[in-house]
Amino acid sequence: TAAAGMKPRCLLGNSWRTSTFQGRFRHFLDVIDPRTLFTTQKRLQQSCELLERFREGRLAEGVTDKQAILHPDTGDQVFMPFRMSGFVPFGTPVVVGLLLPNQTLLSTVFWQWLNQSHNACVNYCNRNASRPAPFSKFFLGYLGAVSSAVSIAVGLNVLLQRSSSFSPPRRLLVQRFIPFPAVASANVCNVVLMRHSELSEGISVVDQDGNVVGTSRVAARRALAETALTRVVLPMPILVLPPLIMTFLEKLPLLRRRSGLLLPVHSLVCLAAFGLALPLAISLFPQTSQQLEPEIAAATDCKTVMYNKGL
Repeated sequence: TAAAGMKPRCLLGNSWRTSTFQGRFRHFLDVIDPRTLFTTQKRLQQSCELLERFREGRLAEGVTDKQAILHPDTGDQVFMPFRMSGFVPFGTPVVVGLLLPNQTLLSTVFWQWLNQSHNACVNYCNRNASRPAPFSKFFLGYLGAVSSAVSIAVGLNVLLQRSSSFSPPRRLLVQRFIPFPAVASANVCNVVLMRHSELSEGISVVDQDGNVVGTSRVAARRALAETALTRVVLPMPILVLPPLIMTFLEKLPLLRRRSGLLLPVHSLVCLAAFGLALPLAISLFPQTSQQLEPEIAAATDCKTVMYNKGL
């Protein structure tokens, strides 16, 4: 969507060459741009009308992408906190909470629950919606993600507290890295439970003109595997870099003298790590499949099809 003040680019499908990592990275920098959160309904409608006229050949070049606000399958607006452009600003406070030192059992459960609740809503709002699926499957994925995240985080914390091989400073440092395995495992659990039916039913694939040419289980397997791997890579810099950086920064004389600055500095470090990790992770894989079932390849002349693998 063209937000006020954003430089327009020529668009025919995507603004950038998404067959390359650099192109996908530049594309997703547009999609996650927080400025699109302030795009008005009128501006959004104007952007869609401009894009439609451009596709019909009735408009000069200069229309930008609308994928930051509208779901690519349904065309519906995604609720602001659950758009990819809102993932960083709305998700950073949760990351800060996950990485707070000296977590209690209650705070560990709370932050893991809040994080997986936010992730589940983002997953649902940015899912592949080419084929209908009952809400119960997404709720099952949510329960599985929360259960796995809380059990892993609490279990590792209990083991760490009972271990006698760590000194108190070392124990505090190790505790800061516990959120990563908990979140990464829960993310995979969430994706698999929410979308496992796609493996047997397949997902819709379209040609270069946007016409549905069939339902592909090959594309579904690839989409599910790539999305799950993305959800493992995504929290890695978010939950690993800030503890390392803060361990160094906390030794600085300024922060030793002014402990009140620790939380703001910690929040800025988490925000920077989140802002870097998100476009890198979701740019890892293209949304183009070159592997089709023989029946789809035989029924069409398509060598390459497009599908929404979900984010």
